[in-house]
Amino acid sequence: MGVFKKEKIYPGQHNLEAIIQEFTQYLQSDGWKVQQKAEGNIAVIQAQKGGIFRDIFAADRALQFSFEQTPDGLKVTVGVGKWAQNLAVTAVETIIYVPFLAIDVPEMLWTEHIESNLMKELDRIASST
Repeated sequence: MGVFKKEKIYPGQHNLEAIIQEFTQYLQSDGWKVQQKAEGNIAVIQAQKGGIFRDIFAADRALQFSFEQTPDGLKVTVGVGKWAQNLAVTAVETIIYVPFLAIDVPEMLWTEHIESNLMKELDRIASST
């Protein structure tokens, strides 16, 4: 068991709302169940994939992308988090600052593979805003 967590900073100021919107649309078009919420300079996107991947991931887990606009740039943290049942009424701070979940090795390998593909798309989106 280990904690899967990656951080990346995109230097400069970015249009957080545009990034969240475009990345959410990308995930949905790729078959992910997505929920997102932004408040001020922070945001969170949670994504679950159906099908065979539900056998690898526990039903209450999701890939979680946390975004925070800092003086250094847009900080993005990716990990496995607990799926919030109603993100629309949950304060973003209660999700974004909660530690990520421990996961087992097969789940970590799948997560690493998927996360690297998704981060490439996020890189593209962030560089265009």
